[in-house]
Amino acid sequence: MPLSLDELKKLQQKKYREQYGYFLAEGEHLVLELEKALQHNAALTGCELLVTSKWEDRPGPLPKRLLNERQMAQVSDTRTPQGIIALVPIAALQSVADAQTRRAIYLHEIQDPGNLGTILRTLAWFGGFRCLLSPDSVDPFNPKVVRASMGAIFHVPVEQEVSLPELDTRFRRLAKLDMRGEPVSAPGFRDHDCYLFGNEARGVPAAAQEISAYTISGSGRIDSLNVASAVTICAYALSSAPRG
Repeated sequence: MPLSLDELKKLQQKKYREQYGYFLAEGEHLVLELEKALQHNAALTGCELLVTSKWEDRPGPLPKRLLNERQMAQVSDTRTPQGIIALVPIAALQSVADAQTRRAIYLHEIQDPGNLGTILRTLAWFGGFRCLLSPDSVDPFNPKVVRASMGAIFHVPVEQEVSLPELDTRFRRLAKLDMRGEPVSAPGFRDHDCYLFGNEARGVPAAAQEISAYTISGSGRIDSLNVASAVTICAYALSSAPRG
């Protein structure tokens, strides 16, 4: 059965997204990216558009549910709703199997929604990556993450609740980004299957001590690099040359 208005309003909270199995993607740009993703993921045909009368005649492949302005304001997470929101089944994204996904980016307890959204944009831009999230990471279906991803959430396979020990059973060659290690320009950097990035404040966990370490060289004037920036630099390095 379709979600009621009261249930739609609750989707701003993680526990209800998990309970009902849906999240919201608000705004025309995100809807356009969702429609692009339909070409590669048939499971997304289970989405529905929530629209005001302004968008009622908008052409597109997804069914629409008409809301009045007051109802839209109640469902929306923004101060000035555009009047168009996609209701997306979480399972449609979790079931994605991308044969072209060659490498994994593992984020350990990442907390900032903007960082995760930016990382997803980076991975979508370069292609060939999946994103793994450890327990206690920010919810990728948080409205702030979805907006910051600019629709990349529909194009990058994302897995949640992946424990650190699980990496050893899934990947033969692991690497981590740390302040100490070989430079990412080293030829061996491209030879790994999964790359671990640490929490914004605490960095790489102590349990990852034995994993091969690489670093991004800088001026030394500051002692850290934003994790989203680090992923971008590494994704470029990995995509700009073939593996060794």
